[in-house]
Amino acid sequence: MFVGRKRELSFLKERYQTGKFEFVGVYGRRRVGKTALLTEFTRPLKTGWCAAVEDDAALNLRILSQAVHMLLHPDFDPDLAPVYPDFQRAVEAAFDAARDDRAVLVIDEFPYLAKSYPAFPSVLQASIDAHKDTSKLFLVLCGSSLSFMKEQLLDKKSPLYGRRTAQLELKPFDYFESRAFFPDADPVTAANIYGMVGGVPLYLLQFDASRSLEQNVECLFLNPGSILYEEPLNLLKQEVSKASPYNAVISAIAGGASQHNEIASKAGLESGALDYYLKELMRLGLLTKDEPMTGNGGRKALWRLPDHLFRFWYHFVRPRQPLAERGLGAKAAPGIAGALSEYMGLVFEGICRDWIWRQVAAEALEFDVTDVGRWWGNDPVAHEEAEIDIVAVDGSTTVMVGECKWKNEPTGADQLEKLDGRARLVGAESATARWLFSRAGFTQGCQELASGMSGARLVTFDEMALDA
Repeated sequence: MFVGRKRELSFLKERYQTGKFEFVGVYGRRRVGKTALLTEFTRPLKTGWCAAVEDDAALNLRILSQAVHMLLHPDFDPDLAPVYPDFQRAVEAAFDAARDDRAVLVIDEFPYLAKSYPAFPSVLQASIDAHKDTSKLFLVLCGSSLSFMKEQLLDKKSPLYGRRTAQLELKPFDYFESRAFFPDADPVTAANIYGMVGGVPLYLLQFDASRSLEQNVECLFLNPGSILYEEPLNLLKQEVSKASPYNAVISAIAGGASQHNEIASKAGLESGALDYYLKELMRLGLLTKDEPMTGNGGRKALWRLPDHLFRFWYHFVRPRQPLAERGLGAKAAPGIAGALSEYMGLVFEGICRDWIWRQVAAEALEFDVTDVGRWWGNDPVAHEEAEIDIVAVDGSTTVMVGECKWKNEPTGADQLEKLDGRARLVGAESATARWLFSRAGFTQGCQELASGMSGARLVTFDEMALDA
């Protein structure tokens, strides 16, 4: 099932319509749907598909030769295709095949090919320089190793630097795009699923929205036969040679640690060693270092896990795997399901920020927005640490502050009063918008207070879900 990706498909089609040589890099984390996107894009086109493997150069040369042969002889059995003497001649043949007519060559899992034959990027560079003005080849390099792909395409030291004509980083779906996988599910059920695995298509397809939350948790996370049972650990092992210290760092952050000293203590690492692992996890896209929207960062910066699956798995699943290994997943599932509402608070904040960006795109706001984030820091008046879930700015001016509540009961007037009082912490003027977002609606008192407060708006989750 192919869902979404309209913007990405449109982008690829626009590049294809140029009729000129194109070299597009497509990258993104594993399971995010890169191959599905390129399959959909190339479906009606003359295409040679090289699915590189983690093996020796000889096998990858055979696979590339078969892909090039498909460009020259689309109806011929690729298994009977002759193997080119070397990679250079295979690539040259691909450019020749597109001399008069448009043709697409996809090299999927490019990092495998490049690692099996390290000179391949230089071979590709030489062919591009020699034939880009005379060939109509549409060349796509696709890979899941973000660091490797970016080094090959964006690093000045790479032979391919400056040769690409476009790049496309495929990211997981947001909540609203993920809803397409569960058209008959209620918004809260879809949000819970999204909160557990994020917007990765393969993971979303594992869920059965007709099951209860406990049943999905037991079947998909506490069943050793499920692909999600050890998925984060397997993904990590593909990127690092020794996973144990990375596991310790991720577990500490998933457990609530967010500042450097706190993470080091929970992970059992010295400060210097922790710096290395934090940097590597950032490079892999598994960690972000967030700073308050007003720019008062530095020591107040917080480390977070942006990937919902990693945060959920390390927080809930990994500690319960001893039970699952003994066939006792059913005993662990209720505890996870019961704690999910509290866990969903941060997820809901992200959903609210994504919704605001959708309003910006639809030009549905009364104010301009250039960035949306969070704020945290010291409240000198109340003499306490404070947070503001959403801060929207237009340049250096705060235009909206917001609070997000993922609770079963309606949000009360006290939350709007607190938000109004904290608006001054981000330089908000009295006319700045104050918005409350709530899963379960608002009390009568909150509605009455909002009606008399300038810039106040109450947004229910049901209202937001209509945008899906």
